[in-house]
Amino acid sequence: MVLMAAGGATRPASVKDVAAAAGVSVGTVSNVLNRPERVSGRTRARVQQAMRELGFVRNESARQLRAGHSRVLAYVMLDATNPFFTDVARGIEDVAELADLAVFICNSDQRAERERSYLTRLKEQRVQGVLITPVDADDPALGDLAQHGTPVVFVDRTVAGGRCCSVAVDDVLGGRLAADHLLDLGHERIAYIGGPERIGQVRDRREGAGHALVAAGRSRDDLVVVETEALTVAEGRGAGARIAGMARRTRPTAAVCANDLLALGLLQECVSLGISVPDDLAIVGYDDIDFAAAAAVPLTSVRQPRRQLGRTAAELLIDEATNPYHRHQQVLFTPELVARATTRQR
Repeated sequence: MVLMAAGGATRPASVKDVAAAAGVSVGTVSNVLNRPERVSGRTRARVQQAMRELGFVRNESARQLRAGHSRVLAYVMLDATNPFFTDVARGIEDVAELADLAVFICNSDQRAERERSYLTRLKEQRVQGVLITPVDADDPALGDLAQHGTPVVFVDRTVAGGRCCSVAVDDVLGGRLAADHLLDLGHERIAYIGGPERIGQVRDRREGAGHALVAAGRSRDDLVVVETEALTVAEGRGAGARIAGMARRTRPTAAVCANDLLALGLLQECVSLGISVPDDLAIVGYDDIDFAAAAAVPLTSVRQPRRQLGRTAAELLIDEATNPYHRHQQVLFTPELVARATTRQR
């Protein structure tokens, strides 16, 4: 049914239109929408029939305005091109669906200014809460969001001082597992590939690799650091070209990469330059995305429970938004190394 506004324009059906068509009060229609158990089955069926005939769609924005917040969660991910973060998002959606909530996905693209812009918009939209893998965990914009009453949970990042909930993997341990594996295989010249340094995961994984060298009686400075501008396949290829350009006697024989995309790019560049993997260069990635095992040379990687990270973070966020007795938690999962063909006994 088409309804006409003044001037002959069409308009959407309103609650009043439904009430008039069903022969009930506006309050009864409101109950059918929000508290259906208060309405008899016969009356409820009549109202629902009127809604179908009028093509009525409830005005969720108006309801949210009255409630003071929406039924939407937001996830600000670090890089939408990285399957790790899309797997985390799937875990968030698993929990949100059960809670009858929608999820907004925002991609900061590893850019702090873009992240801040999203946070401002999400605050204006009064989302129920924000999950975020931040470019910089100490950015004041994150504290500003929480001060305005919007719950915030850090994902894949720890937070100092317990000022909000966080769900992460022990990245220092993960970096150490990767480097320990290469040291156990007899490698002495190990590179760490990752960047930019402002990203917490990059710093922590590098720190862990340094710990492994110290524990093995080596200097932390023995770690050959190849810094990248982003955590992408293209940057991994660039790092591979830089390593290939080093003098053979000082060139690393193994590399710990800050994520799998870098590792896969490094692997591609090695193949194109005729550098044998793992004979000339052993490679360890991080995240264990699905593409790691499917690579032409299956990639050794440090595994994170990607989907579980998202589920746990969403559960904490919903609890904070709905439970007046909520207490912040810092959940830390343990990574594990999955050895494949890009590393083997020397």
